[in-house]
Amino acid sequence: MIIPKANKLSTNELNEVEAIASDFECSILEIQGHNRCVYAILGDESREVMFKRIAGLPFISKVDMIESPYKLMDRRSGLADHRVQVGKTEVGKEEPFFIAGPCTIDPKNPNLFLESAHAIKEAGAHALRGGVWKPRTNPYSYQGDSKSLEIILQAREETRLPIDIEVMDSEQLKLAFDAKVDVLQIGTRNALNYSLLKEVGKLSAGSDTTVLLKRGRHVGSPNEFIAAAEYIVAEGNPNVMLCPRGTTPHLEGYRNHPDESITPLLKNRTWAPVVVDPSHSVGHADFVKACSLAAFAYGADGLCIESHIDPSKGIGDDPKQAIRPEKLKELIQSCQAVWESRYLP
Repeated sequence: MIIPKANKLSTNELNEVEAIASDFECSILEIQGHNRCVYAILGDESREVMFKRIAGLPFISKVDMIESPYKLMDRRSGLADHRVQVGKTEVGKEEPFFIAGPCTIDPKNPNLFLESAHAIKEAGAHALRGGVWKPRTNPYSYQGDSKSLEIILQAREETRLPIDIEVMDSEQLKLAFDAKVDVLQIGTRNALNYSLLKEVGKLSAGSDTTVLLKRGRHVGSPNEFIAAAEYIVAEGNPNVMLCPRGTTPHLEGYRNHPDESITPLLKNRTWAPVVVDPSHSVGHADFVKACSLAAFAYGADGLCIESHIDPSKGIGDDPKQAIRPEKLKELIQSCQAVWESRYLP
């Protein structure tokens, strides 16, 4: 990991660094952080002479060799001071961050989503989620519709909230990125789809696009989870949020096994914000508030919650686990109190 003295290397300076790296069959990847650019050495980092030559350049502040399975996501890396911003909100900085919205957008009833979007904004959410395409266990269940992308784009225009949608393949990724979707969500079923993760990172490199990466449902370890995010960052996009969302096998009475307690482990190892999904974790609207409060008690930076103006009329998981916007407003206020208590002397 190379950290320059200035915020960014000039073209000539970068060429000089790349020339040294090429002598040792390595290459350099520029990663644009929030405050500065850092430069990752790709290849065999054990070349001590290469490190010394690069570190000796007058425009280099330092060169770190991080002994970690994830060089860029490690909290000791040059990205340690990177800040993830969604819309106007810097995640985890001054207030808790909330993404909320229906599980699934019903293209046959767009007004339900639009009304939900406005109510969710009034409740205090910072970003709007909505399922355009849906990964379903049953191949005969509703799989989503590209027409729903137009609906959530309309909701963004009306509410001015950033939007979050899940993508599952290259075609969906391209459509979402071309539409300038603010948050690309990688769901639990694709959490270890390394080809997709690399493609997401490469396509969104250098942009303001943020990636919400959910934890693998089959009890992915903290290191496995963080290493999955490394695939995205290593392709040039450091705007990553980690999202615990419950694992399998489920805890009787819950949809999954709630895993918000993984948050301190993640924050101890990486700089990335942690945004917990309590809705999929517990799978029942009545339990969402308790899981949400626990997430902030464990140190989460935000939540991704399913909310619908009339859950009984929703499709997908909404009838079971979405909370109404008025309940979302109460939940946000309660979570803010927990957030503030974390910073009391």
